[in-house]
Amino acid sequence: MNPRDNVTVGLTITKSEFTDEEFEHFAAKVRTDLSAFARLLDRPGFGEGESSIGAEVEFYIVNRDLRVQSINTDIAASVQDPQLTVELNRFNLEYNLSPQVFKGSPFARTEQELLSAIQRINQHAAPLNGELVPIGILPTLRQSDTGTEAMTDEPRYHALSSALIKQRGEPFSIHIGGNDVVDLEADDVTMEGANTSFQLHWQVSAHRFADYFNAVQLVTPIVLALASNSPSLFGHHLWDETRIALFKQSIDSRSPHLKTWRHPPRVYYGNGWARSAWELFAASASLYPPIIPLMSDEDPMAVLDRGEVPELAEMRLHQGTTWPWNRAIYDPTGDGHLRIEIRSMPAGPTAVDMCANGLFVIGAALAVLDDIPHLTSILPFHYTEHNFYRAAKYGIGAEIIWPHKDQVQLQDMPLLAVARDLLPRAREALKRTDVDESEIHRLLGIIEGRIETAMTGARWQRHITEHLFQSLSPDEAFRSMLSLYMTNQKTNTPVHEWARSP
Repeated sequence: MNPRDNVTVGLTITKSEFTDEEFEHFAAKVRTDLSAFARLLDRPGFGEGESSIGAEVEFYIVNRDLRVQSINTDIAASVQDPQLTVELNRFNLEYNLSPQVFKGSPFARTEQELLSAIQRINQHAAPLNGELVPIGILPTLRQSDTGTEAMTDEPRYHALSSALIKQRGEPFSIHIGGNDVVDLEADDVTMEGANTSFQLHWQVSAHRFADYFNAVQLVTPIVLALASNSPSLFGHHLWDETRIALFKQSIDSRSPHLKTWRHPPRVYYGNGWARSAWELFAASASLYPPIIPLMSDEDPMAVLDRGEVPELAEMRLHQGTTWPWNRAIYDPTGDGHLRIEIRSMPAGPTAVDMCANGLFVIGAALAVLDDIPHLTSILPFHYTEHNFYRAAKYGIGAEIIWPHKDQVQLQDMPLLAVARDLLPRAREALKRTDVDESEIHRLLGIIEGRIETAMTGARWQRHITEHLFQSLSPDEAFRSMLSLYMTNQKTNTPVHEWARSP
């Protein structure tokens, strides 16, 4: 899940403690950056380049016993690939895939790059008794695998952990219900590292950014349910996408005993329908106290006066220390652009499954884009947030509140029925882009397969494990299921086609 995302943005973290004065100066610089950002958004032609995608995939590292193997820095040192980065916990790695112009077969290119990267990294991991697994939460993870010793020894992680713990003032409390219940406390943020994801970046038009962002917010619950792949934690069957609850609670820096106004959690779905790109950055600055006040020397107004594109490092750094499930990103590269980071989808089961999820979320968003002003006016935002958490908990079995263009009254509907209706519309919307029809047919065919078989990664994991419970102990059942999962994953066969019996 990576709370490091966009945290460093070119600024090097060398310490984990900061003075009150540093926080004040940082907050002031963020406000200056926001003023500069408003000016930049008004610049004719800003952020109107070609649409593109990018992605980050997070992995667990396991040993031959299918337990976590804490060797991320050793693997990274051996591979020597700038696109491979270490994660918060020592048993996690992240691979940053190359940006692809959204034309032709962008996801086929992404898929091949990912498969090649996994193979190459595994060649370096094997001599260290390690292997990568793309999966939302590792079924064999134990609570004893987390804790201070699990954290990767890098200043940025110590700084982040120290700041969040200091704000909270007591242990993090984690309570997740489901078929079973997990109720525990954590003294650090390493429980967050149990979550691994497939994060999609979608560069969109700056002048229509709010419409694109709202379209993604509206369709994310449907995509999340169909992509779900995290049904267990510490041997307990919980939500279909347990990551959603775990991530929110594992770094909730709000003090439960603060009697005055409390800012919302730093992991959140949104604070309402977006009205502008600027608003999304400004809200982050106003709602959340800074936690890593690193300063740059840039005078953004002077940069704008010269007709250049400012870095806005402080604004980006602060935005990177809040974790909405869909996040607005400003990138100053080249002439600068805006993109949506779609953060809720889990890693796995396969490269092709992840690419199908990516194309579907874009297609679904494009399908509702032109109706989005109307749809957001008839659907209060909190119902979309409600849909998101229902999708995370119940997966494809969820009921959601879904607006129709000609609907008189909002009503509960089976999520799968909404998905079945949205899929052909997504297909038609994608046909109006520059993406090859063969790519659309191949990847949306996988989404259709999941809908028709009612089979997702989460449902497959749960089904196999419950079958194995009949003859094995819970620990052995989860390990055997993971072994089957890894065997299937290496074939890159979509999960809905996997055998349903061990």
